[in-house]
Amino acid sequence: MEAVVLIVGVPRETKDNEYRVAMVPAGVTALIDRGHKVLVEQGAGTGSGVSDEDYARAGAEILSDPREIWAKAELIMKIKEPLPSEYKLMQYGQTVFAYLHLASDRALTEAMLESGIIAVGYETVQLPDGSLPCLSPMSEVAGAMSAHIGAYYLSSVHGGRGVLMGAIPGVEPARVVVLGGGTVGTDAAMKAAGLGAQVTVFEISASRMRYLAHVLPKNCTVLYSNRLYIEEALVGADLVIGAVLIPGAKTPKLITRDMLKLMKKGAVIVDVAVDQGGCIETIHPTAHSNPIYFVDGILHYGVSNMPSAFPRTSTFALTNATLPYAIKIADLGVEKAIRRDQSLKSGLNTYLGKVTHEGVADAFGLEYCDPDKVLVGVA
Repeated sequence: MEAVVLIVGVPRETKDNEYRVAMVPAGVTALIDRGHKVLVEQGAGTGSGVSDEDYARAGAEILSDPREIWAKAELIMKIKEPLPSEYKLMQYGQTVFAYLHLASDRALTEAMLESGIIAVGYETVQLPDGSLPCLSPMSEVAGAMSAHIGAYYLSSVHGGRGVLMGAIPGVEPARVVVLGGGTVGTDAAMKAAGLGAQVTVFEISASRMRYLAHVLPKNCTVLYSNRLYIEEALVGADLVIGAVLIPGAKTPKLITRDMLKLMKKGAVIVDVAVDQGGCIETIHPTAHSNPIYFVDGILHYGVSNMPSAFPRTSTFALTNATLPYAIKIADLGVEKAIRRDQSLKSGLNTYLGKVTHEGVADAFGLEYCDPDKVLVGVA
């Protein structure tokens, strides 16, 4: 094994109501057994039911000051992107492995380029078959949540239309529109249909539409996604769930503000794609502490870290997916790991001041640098 001793840092998340943690004790043990060192910030795992004692028993060093972790660690494992308070902590040549969503955040992109860090985004790690192994677990959680959140906010108590998702004899069920038939959209449609709603899923891939037609229940209809069909569906929609994803790129706007006038007052929008800019023109990121707002009488829910509401489930599901990549980066060093693993290469967003993901470059009109060229000379 070509192991190099690497210091891995796990700071406590600073985003509003973010209770997940980027590594569990089993991950700490796996890295230490391979000769690496793990620094965990005090209280980092508390929200997910993991104590400092659990980490210490696994072999981690517990530190109270996040600045010390950022200063010492060569690989920073996080859940969500660094916030402005953390920009100044990023070190040149340091690797940050987290959900980044850079295409919707110019300030963060510029901070990463200025600091010269190596940024690998969970959401852009992509296997040859197109699947997103580090994004899928949280997509499943967020997709399932979106139907339940929509059902909750349809209550008149919360400003919704007062429509129950499931059918009561003699009364029509709620009508749910799902934009996108990927992992989020499929789980959202399944859950909404399971609650008894009448669901319409919009998708552009013919093969995916055929798949959805086979796996979704009978109260789901799958339609080709275009403006006309979406507008027609909005007229009767009680709940719209945004589930569009273009890996690493800004999400296209499928519903404009002008289209909101087609919807009934008190209808609900839950845009799971908000962390990539959202597929609803009027959506903007919100937090669990203040999750909703209204535009033209339509309730908008834009929480950008939805799975944090169920942190223990989310943490363990996510770290199962991210740990193998963390081990590979620690064992080989980030450059060799990226050169040898195509999925990690696709996850590389910035490298020592250069943009290495086309979606991010296109979003801000920045120069794109091919990862193979910036890593020339690395075996």
